[in-house]
Amino acid sequence: MQEIGRTASQLLADAREALAGAPKEGLGEERDSRWRGQRIVRVGEAWHLGVLLLTETHAFATSEVLRAADPGRRGYTAESARERAARRALALRGGFSEGEVAHIGWTVIDVEAVDAGGESGPLKLIDGVPSVHWSTAGGWMPLEAYLRERVELLRG
Repeated sequence: MQEIGRTASQLLADAREALAGAPKEGLGEERDSRWRGQRIVRVGEAWHLGVLLLTETHAFATSEVLRAADPGRRGYTAESARERAARRALALRGGFSEGEVAHIGWTVIDVEAVDAGGESGPLKLIDGVPSVHWSTAGGWMPLEAYLRERVELLRG
């Protein structure tokens, strides 16, 4: 991953290769039916690389991350804590195991658009360099360096 002028597609392909055998986390979607009620079900799995979720074939922008859990019976000092516990229970009800990570609300990144000079999700081509907007407060950084760091963290 050290060549100059590599496209986002090439960098992501190299990352996939480097991640072979590394642990993945669940991708979930909210579902609601008359018979099974509201739940968050597993629709796949991906490597979690900060603001990116990478599968064998796609790249996604992360959104909500939660850990499946039984909310139990406890008091909450904040309504947001109660809502978060209810969402964790939806993942448990949808088939995620207790304590398992579920990514919800992710969006597909159009990597071909980035390779063509555009922007999609947290990826953008800046002066010919594929770059990633790694946090809302942070700026843009080269995708190559970002992936190198994140792959090392996940494999480490």
